[in-house]
Amino acid sequence: MFKKLLTTAMAAAFTVAGQANAAEDPVKIGFSISKTGIFAQGAASQMTVYELWRDQIKARGGLDVGGKKRPIKLVWYDDESNPSKVAPIYEKLITDDKVDLLLAPWGTPMHLSVAPVAEKYKFPIVGNTAASVALRQVSPGYIWFPTSMFPDSIASEMAKMLKQQGIKSAAVIANVLPFAQENQKFLIPALEKAGIAVKINEKYPPNISDMTPLLTKVKQANVDAVIVLSYPADSFLYMKQSKEIGISAGFQFLLVGPSIPVFRKAFGDFANGIVTMGHWSPLQKKWWPRAKEFTEAYSKKFNMPPDYLDSALAYMSLEILEQAVAKAGLDKEKLRQVIATDTFETINGPVKFTGVENKLLPTGFLQIQKGDLQIVWPEGMATSKFMKR
Repeated sequence: MFKKLLTTAMAAAFTVAGQANAAEDPVKIGFSISKTGIFAQGAASQMTVYELWRDQIKARGGLDVGGKKRPIKLVWYDDESNPSKVAPIYEKLITDDKVDLLLAPWGTPMHLSVAPVAEKYKFPIVGNTAASVALRQVSPGYIWFPTSMFPDSIASEMAKMLKQQGIKSAAVIANVLPFAQENQKFLIPALEKAGIAVKINEKYPPNISDMTPLLTKVKQANVDAVIVLSYPADSFLYMKQSKEIGISAGFQFLLVGPSIPVFRKAFGDFANGIVTMGHWSPLQKKWWPRAKEFTEAYSKKFNMPPDYLDSALAYMSLEILEQAVAKAGLDKEKLRQVIATDTFETINGPVKFTGVENKLLPTGFLQIQKGDLQIVWPEGMATSKFMKR
Protein backbone atom coordinates (compact mmCIF):
# COMPACT_ATOMS: atom_id res chain seq x y z
CA MET A 1 0.00 0.00 0.00
CA PHE A 2 2.83 2.36 0.99
CA LYS A 3 4.66 1.53 -2.24
CA LYS A 4 1.53 2.31 -4.26
CA LEU A 5 1.07 5.67 -2.47
CA LEU A 6 4.73 6.51 -3.03
CA THR A 7 4.43 5.70 -6.72
CA THR A 8 1.30 7.82 -7.01
CA ALA A 9 2.96 10.72 -5.18
CA MET A 10 6.04 10.51 -7.40
CA ALA A 11 3.87 10.46 -10.50
CA ALA A 12 2.00 13.52 -9.27
CA ALA A 13 5.27 15.26 -8.49
CA PHE A 14 6.60 14.57 -11.98
CA THR A 15 3.33 15.85 -13.47
CA VAL A 16 3.56 19.09 -11.51
CA ALA A 17 7.22 19.44 -12.42
CA GLY A 18 6.38 18.80 -16.04
CA GLN A 19 3.69 21.47 -15.96
CA ALA A 20 6.11 23.91 -14.35
CA ASN A 21 8.72 23.21 -17.01
CA ALA A 22 6.12 23.61 -19.74
CA ALA A 23 5.13 26.95 -18.28
CA GLU A 24 8.77 28.05 -18.54
CA ASP A 25 9.15 26.99 -22.18
CA PRO A 26 10.16 30.07 -24.15
CA VAL A 27 7.81 31.66 -26.63
CA LYS A 28 9.57 31.22 -29.97
CA ILE A 29 9.45 34.35 -32.11
CA GLY A 30 10.69 34.12 -35.69
CA PHE A 31 11.69 36.52 -38.45
CA SER A 32 14.12 37.11 -41.29
CA ILE A 33 16.42 40.11 -41.50
CA SER A 34 18.73 41.53 -44.15
CA LYS A 35 21.94 40.90 -42.25
CA THR A 36 23.88 40.97 -45.50
CA GLY A 37 23.28 42.40 -48.97
CA ILE A 38 22.15 45.80 -50.24
CA PHE A 39 19.57 46.35 -47.48
CA ALA A 40 21.86 45.46 -44.56
CA GLN A 41 22.64 49.09 -43.81
CA GLY A 42 18.97 49.94 -43.38
CA ALA A 43 17.94 46.71 -41.65
CA ALA A 44 20.49 47.13 -38.86
CA SER A 45 18.32 49.68 -37.03
CA GLN A 46 15.43 47.22 -37.01
CA MET A 47 17.50 44.31 -35.70
CA THR A 48 18.81 46.42 -32.84
CA VAL A 49 15.25 47.21 -31.77
CA TYR A 50 14.35 43.52 -31.74
CA GLU A 51 17.35 42.92 -29.49
CA LEU A 52 16.45 45.82 -27.19
CA TRP A 53 12.88 44.54 -26.84
CA ARG A 54 14.11 41.00 -26.09
CA ASP A 55 16.23 42.37 -23.25
CA GLN A 56 13.38 44.51 -21.94
CA ILE A 57 11.02 41.51 -21.91
CA LYS A 58 13.61 39.54 -19.93
CA ALA A 59 13.99 42.40 -17.44
CA ARG A 60 10.22 42.46 -16.97
CA GLY A 61 10.18 38.76 -16.11
CA GLY A 62 8.95 37.51 -19.46
CA LEU A 63 6.27 38.10 -22.07
CA ASP A 64 2.73 38.38 -20.76
CA VAL A 65 0.88 35.58 -22.57
CA GLY A 66 -2.75 35.88 -21.59
CA GLY A 67 -1.81 36.72 -18.01
CA LYS A 68 1.20 34.39 -17.61
CA LYS A 69 4.81 35.51 -17.95
CA ARG A 70 7.01 33.41 -20.25
CA PRO A 71 10.57 33.88 -21.52
CA ILE A 72 11.09 34.50 -25.23
CA LYS A 73 13.53 33.16 -27.79
CA LEU A 74 14.27 34.91 -31.08
CA VAL A 75 14.68 32.59 -34.06
CA TRP A 76 15.95 34.38 -37.14
CA TYR A 77 17.65 33.87 -40.51
CA ASP A 78 19.54 36.15 -42.88
CA ASP A 79 17.45 36.73 -46.02
CA GLU A 80 20.54 38.28 -47.67
CA SER A 81 18.46 41.25 -48.92
CA ASN A 82 16.85 38.86 -51.39
CA PRO A 83 13.02 39.03 -51.47
CA SER A 84 12.82 35.57 -53.08
CA LYS A 85 14.33 34.04 -49.94
CA VAL A 86 11.85 35.60 -47.53
CA ALA A 87 8.80 33.42 -48.19
CA PRO A 88 10.74 30.12 -47.84
CA ILE A 89 12.29 31.37 -44.58
CA TYR A 90 8.91 32.23 -43.09
CA GLU A 91 7.44 28.92 -44.22
CA LYS A 92 10.33 27.18 -42.46
CA LEU A 93 9.76 29.24 -39.32
CA ILE A 94 6.11 28.20 -39.28
CA THR A 95 6.33 24.55 -40.36
CA ASP A 96 9.79 23.41 -39.14
CA ASP A 97 10.75 25.73 -36.31
CA LYS A 98 7.16 25.85 -35.02
CA VAL A 99 7.45 29.44 -33.88
CA ASP A 100 4.66 30.88 -31.77
CA LEU A 101 4.86 34.41 -33.14
CA LEU A 102 6.32 36.18 -36.15
CA LEU A 103 8.05 39.54 -36.49
CA ALA A 104 8.39 41.43 -39.75
CA PRO A 105 11.41 41.52 -42.09
CA TRP A 106 12.92 44.82 -43.25
CA GLY A 107 11.58 46.82 -46.15
CA THR A 108 8.72 46.81 -48.61
CA PRO A 109 10.08 44.13 -51.01
CA MET A 110 10.39 41.70 -48.08
CA HIS A 111 6.93 42.50 -46.74
CA LEU A 112 5.47 41.93 -50.20
CA SER A 113 7.05 38.47 -50.14
CA VAL A 114 5.91 37.55 -46.63
CA ALA A 115 2.30 38.78 -46.96
CA PRO A 116 1.08 35.74 -48.95
CA VAL A 117 2.72 33.41 -46.38
CA ALA A 118 0.84 35.12 -43.56
CA GLU A 119 -2.39 34.70 -45.51
CA LYS A 120 -1.69 31.07 -46.44
CA TYR A 121 -1.00 29.95 -42.88
CA LYS A 122 -3.44 32.38 -41.21
CA PHE A 123 -0.53 33.66 -39.14
CA PRO A 124 -0.77 37.32 -38.06
CA ILE A 125 2.22 39.63 -38.56
CA VAL A 126 2.43 43.25 -37.47
CA GLY A 127 4.50 44.83 -40.23
CA ASN A 128 6.68 47.85 -39.67
CA THR A 129 9.33 49.13 -42.11
CA ALA A 130 7.13 49.01 -45.19
CA ALA A 131 4.06 50.52 -46.79
CA SER A 132 2.61 49.67 -50.15
CA VAL A 133 -0.62 50.45 -51.89
CA ALA A 134 -0.33 46.96 -53.39
CA LEU A 135 -0.35 45.43 -49.90
CA ARG A 136 -3.85 46.73 -49.36
CA GLN A 137 -5.01 44.14 -51.86
CA VAL A 138 -2.42 41.39 -51.33
CA SER A 139 -3.09 40.63 -47.71
CA PRO A 140 -6.14 42.22 -46.13
CA GLY A 141 -6.45 39.93 -43.13
CA TYR A 142 -3.13 38.91 -41.55
CA ILE A 143 -0.68 41.78 -41.95
CA TRP A 144 -0.87 45.41 -40.79
CA PHE A 145 1.25 48.56 -40.96
CA PRO A 146 1.51 51.12 -38.13
CA THR A 147 3.07 53.70 -40.48
CA SER A 148 1.16 56.36 -42.36
CA MET A 149 3.84 56.61 -45.04
CA PHE A 150 1.92 55.01 -47.90
CA PRO A 151 3.05 56.19 -51.35
CA ASP A 152 -0.21 57.85 -52.33
CA SER A 153 -0.29 59.74 -49.01
CA ILE A 154 3.38 60.73 -49.33
CA ALA A 155 2.69 62.11 -52.82
CA SER A 156 -0.33 64.12 -51.72
CA GLU A 157 1.37 65.61 -48.65
CA MET A 158 4.61 66.39 -50.47
CA ALA A 159 2.75 68.25 -53.20
CA LYS A 160 0.99 70.33 -50.51
CA MET A 161 4.25 71.06 -48.73
CA LEU A 162 6.11 72.05 -51.89
CA LYS A 163 3.28 74.29 -53.06
CA GLN A 164 3.26 76.01 -49.67
CA GLN A 165 7.01 76.63 -50.03
CA GLY A 166 6.54 78.22 -53.44
CA ILE A 167 8.28 75.43 -55.37
CA LYS A 168 7.70 75.81 -59.12
CA SER A 169 9.84 73.01 -60.59
CA ALA A 170 11.22 69.64 -59.56
CA ALA A 171 13.46 66.79 -60.67
CA VAL A 172 12.43 63.28 -59.63
CA ILE A 173 14.83 60.34 -59.83
CA ALA A 174 13.83 56.95 -58.46
CA ASN A 175 15.30 53.59 -57.57
CA VAL A 176 13.53 50.77 -59.45
CA LEU A 177 12.70 48.91 -56.22
CA PRO A 178 8.95 48.58 -55.43
CA PHE A 179 8.53 51.21 -52.72
CA ALA A 180 10.39 53.86 -54.70
CA GLN A 181 8.44 53.01 -57.85
CA GLU A 182 5.08 53.27 -56.09
CA ASN A 183 6.12 56.67 -54.79
CA GLN A 184 7.13 57.81 -58.25
CA LYS A 185 3.85 56.57 -59.70
CA PHE A 186 1.76 58.70 -57.35
CA LEU A 187 4.15 61.64 -56.95
CA ILE A 188 4.43 62.77 -60.57
CA PRO A 189 0.69 63.40 -61.11
CA ALA A 190 0.39 64.95 -57.62
CA LEU A 191 3.14 67.46 -58.41
CA GLU A 192 1.67 68.28 -61.81
CA LYS A 193 -1.78 68.75 -60.28
CA ALA A 194 -0.24 71.22 -57.80
CA GLY A 195 1.21 73.21 -60.70
CA ILE A 196 4.81 72.08 -60.15
CA ALA A 197 6.69 71.41 -63.39
CA VAL A 198 8.49 68.05 -63.37
CA LYS A 199 11.54 68.73 -65.55
CA ILE A 200 13.23 65.37 -64.94
CA ASN A 201 11.53 62.05 -64.23
CA GLU A 202 13.96 59.13 -64.42
CA LYS A 203 14.81 55.75 -62.84
CA TYR A 204 18.04 54.08 -61.82
CA PRO A 205 19.07 50.53 -60.77
CA PRO A 206 19.34 49.50 -57.09
CA ASN A 207 23.03 48.68 -57.43
CA ILE A 208 23.95 52.03 -58.99
CA SER A 209 27.53 53.02 -58.29
CA ASP A 210 27.76 56.31 -60.18
CA MET A 211 25.00 58.95 -60.26
CA THR A 212 27.18 61.56 -61.92
CA PRO A 213 25.51 61.52 -65.38
CA LEU A 214 22.04 61.64 -63.83
CA LEU A 215 22.91 64.35 -61.32
CA THR A 216 24.59 66.43 -64.02
CA LYS A 217 21.25 66.48 -65.85
CA VAL A 218 19.52 67.45 -62.62
CA LYS A 219 21.90 70.37 -62.08
CA GLN A 220 21.47 71.57 -65.66
CA ALA A 221 17.68 71.52 -65.23
CA ASN A 222 18.05 74.20 -62.53
CA VAL A 223 15.02 73.06 -60.52
CA ASP A 224 13.71 74.32 -57.18
CA ALA A 225 13.37 70.82 -55.72
CA VAL A 226 15.32 67.58 -56.13
CA ILE A 227 13.39 64.49 -55.05
CA VAL A 228 15.38 61.26 -54.86
CA LEU A 229 13.26 58.18 -54.20
CA SER A 230 16.15 56.25 -52.74
CA TYR A 231 17.19 53.48 -50.38
CA PRO A 232 20.07 53.88 -47.88
CA ALA A 233 22.97 52.96 -50.18
CA ASP A 234 21.91 55.32 -52.97
CA SER A 235 21.05 58.06 -50.45
CA PHE A 236 24.68 57.98 -49.32
CA LEU A 237 25.83 57.99 -52.94
CA TYR A 238 23.60 60.95 -53.79
CA MET A 239 24.99 63.00 -50.92
CA LYS A 240 28.59 62.38 -51.94
CA GLN A 241 28.12 63.06 -55.64
CA SER A 242 25.62 65.92 -55.33
CA LYS A 243 28.26 67.75 -53.27
CA GLU A 244 30.89 67.11 -55.94
CA ILE A 245 28.60 68.33 -58.72
CA GLY A 246 27.27 71.27 -56.75
CA ILE A 247 23.52 70.69 -56.66
CA SER A 248 22.08 73.62 -54.74
CA ALA A 249 18.29 73.26 -54.87
CA GLY A 250 16.60 74.74 -51.80
CA PHE A 251 14.52 71.60 -51.29
CA GLN A 252 16.24 68.20 -51.43
CA PHE A 253 14.45 65.01 -50.42
CA LEU A 254 15.79 61.48 -49.92
CA LEU A 255 13.23 58.74 -49.35
CA VAL A 256 15.09 56.25 -47.09
CA GLY A 257 18.43 56.81 -45.38
CA PRO A 258 18.66 60.23 -43.69
CA SER A 259 16.92 58.99 -40.54
CA ILE A 260 19.79 56.53 -39.90
CA PRO A 261 22.19 58.04 -37.32
CA VAL A 262 25.31 57.19 -39.35
CA PHE A 263 23.95 59.27 -42.24
CA ARG A 264 24.06 62.47 -40.20
CA LYS A 265 27.42 61.50 -38.73
CA ALA A 266 28.89 60.78 -42.17
CA PHE A 267 27.90 64.09 -43.77
CA GLY A 268 27.93 66.46 -40.81
CA ASP A 269 26.81 70.01 -41.60
CA PHE A 270 26.35 69.15 -45.29
CA ALA A 271 23.36 67.00 -44.29
CA ASN A 272 21.52 69.99 -42.82
CA GLY A 273 18.39 70.80 -44.80
CA ILE A 274 17.87 67.31 -46.23
CA VAL A 275 14.22 66.21 -45.98
CA THR A 276 13.06 62.62 -45.61
CA MET A 277 9.89 60.75 -44.79
CA GLY A 278 8.99 60.24 -41.15
CA HIS A 279 6.31 60.85 -38.54
CA TRP A 280 8.20 60.36 -35.27
CA SER A 281 10.74 62.30 -33.27
CA PRO A 282 11.57 62.28 -29.55
CA LEU A 283 11.53 66.08 -29.85
CA GLN A 284 7.73 65.95 -30.15
CA LYS A 285 7.15 65.66 -26.40
CA LYS A 286 3.56 66.89 -26.41
CA TRP A 287 2.25 64.21 -28.75
CA TRP A 288 4.47 61.31 -27.66
CA PRO A 289 5.69 61.60 -24.06
CA ARG A 290 7.15 58.05 -24.13
CA ALA A 291 9.33 58.78 -27.16
CA LYS A 292 12.10 60.12 -24.95
CA GLU A 293 12.03 56.97 -22.79
CA PHE A 294 12.54 54.75 -25.83
CA THR A 295 15.30 56.99 -27.19
CA GLU A 296 17.19 56.90 -23.91
CA ALA A 297 16.90 53.10 -23.59
CA TYR A 298 18.10 52.60 -27.18
CA SER A 299 20.95 55.08 -26.83
CA LYS A 300 22.11 53.49 -23.58
CA LYS A 301 22.29 50.02 -25.12
CA PHE A 302 23.81 50.90 -28.49
CA ASN A 303 25.69 54.16 -27.80
CA MET A 304 23.84 55.99 -30.58
CA PRO A 305 20.32 57.35 -31.13
CA PRO A 306 17.68 55.23 -32.86
CA ASP A 307 16.67 55.59 -36.47
CA TYR A 308 13.76 58.06 -36.31
CA LEU A 309 11.87 56.06 -38.94
CA ASP A 310 12.67 52.34 -38.91
CA SER A 311 13.63 51.96 -35.24
CA ALA A 312 10.45 53.72 -34.17
CA LEU A 313 8.28 51.63 -36.50
CA ALA A 314 9.92 48.38 -35.41
CA TYR A 315 9.35 49.22 -31.74
CA MET A 316 5.72 50.21 -32.44
CA SER A 317 5.11 46.81 -34.05
CA LEU A 318 6.51 45.08 -30.96
CA GLU A 319 4.37 47.17 -28.63
CA ILE A 320 1.27 46.25 -30.63
CA LEU A 321 2.15 42.55 -30.66
CA GLU A 322 2.96 42.54 -26.95
CA GLN A 323 -0.36 44.16 -26.02
CA ALA A 324 -2.28 41.79 -28.30
CA VAL A 325 -0.58 38.68 -26.86
CA ALA A 326 -1.32 39.84 -23.31
CA LYS A 327 -5.00 39.91 -24.23
CA ALA A 328 -5.37 37.03 -26.70
CA GLY A 329 -2.53 34.65 -25.83
CA LEU A 330 -0.95 32.75 -28.71
CA ASP A 331 -4.11 31.63 -30.50
CA LYS A 332 -3.66 32.91 -34.07
CA GLU A 333 -7.29 33.77 -34.79
CA LYS A 334 -7.76 35.51 -31.47
CA LEU A 335 -4.57 37.47 -32.10
CA ARG A 336 -5.75 38.44 -35.56
CA GLN A 337 -9.05 39.67 -34.20
CA VAL A 338 -7.44 41.73 -31.43
CA ILE A 339 -4.84 43.31 -33.74
CA ALA A 340 -7.47 44.13 -36.34
CA THR A 341 -9.92 45.78 -33.94
CA ASP A 342 -8.22 47.10 -30.78
CA THR A 343 -6.47 50.42 -30.18
CA PHE A 344 -2.84 50.20 -29.05
CA GLU A 345 -0.68 52.71 -27.19
CA THR A 346 2.77 53.18 -28.71
CA ILE A 347 5.75 55.53 -28.63
CA ASN A 348 4.23 57.16 -31.74
CA GLY A 349 0.78 57.60 -30.23
CA PRO A 350 -2.36 55.46 -30.47
CA VAL A 351 -2.64 52.93 -33.29
CA LYS A 352 -5.90 51.55 -34.63
CA PHE A 353 -5.98 49.78 -37.96
CA THR A 354 -8.45 50.50 -40.72
CA GLY A 355 -7.83 47.59 -43.04
CA VAL A 356 -4.03 47.28 -43.03
CA GLU A 357 -3.34 50.94 -42.25
CA ASN A 358 -3.01 53.09 -39.14
CA LYS A 359 -5.30 55.99 -39.96
CA LEU A 360 -4.69 57.80 -36.65
CA LEU A 361 -1.19 58.97 -37.59
CA PRO A 362 -0.62 61.82 -40.09
CA THR A 363 1.82 61.42 -42.96
CA GLY A 364 4.87 63.50 -42.15
CA PHE A 365 8.31 64.68 -43.19
CA LEU A 366 11.51 65.13 -41.21
CA GLN A 367 14.32 67.57 -41.92
CA ILE A 368 17.88 67.48 -40.66
CA GLN A 369 18.51 70.69 -38.75
CA LYS A 370 21.72 71.26 -36.79
CA GLY A 371 22.46 67.54 -36.87
CA ASP A 372 19.09 66.40 -35.51
CA LEU A 373 15.80 65.43 -37.15
CA GLN A 374 12.88 67.80 -36.78
CA ILE A 375 9.33 67.15 -37.90
CA VAL A 376 8.52 69.90 -40.40
CA TRP A 377 5.25 68.53 -41.84
CA PRO A 378 2.35 68.58 -41.11
CA GLU A 379 2.34 71.90 -39.31
CA GLY A 380 0.17 70.70 -36.43
CA MET A 381 2.68 67.98 -35.59
CA ALA A 382 5.84 69.93 -36.41
CA THR A 383 8.71 70.47 -34.01
CA SER A 384 10.31 73.10 -36.26
CA LYS A 385 9.68 75.08 -39.43
CA PHE A 386 11.09 73.98 -42.80
CA MET A 387 14.40 75.61 -43.69
CA LYS A 388 15.74 75.91 -47.24
CA ARG A 389 19.18 74.40 -47.87
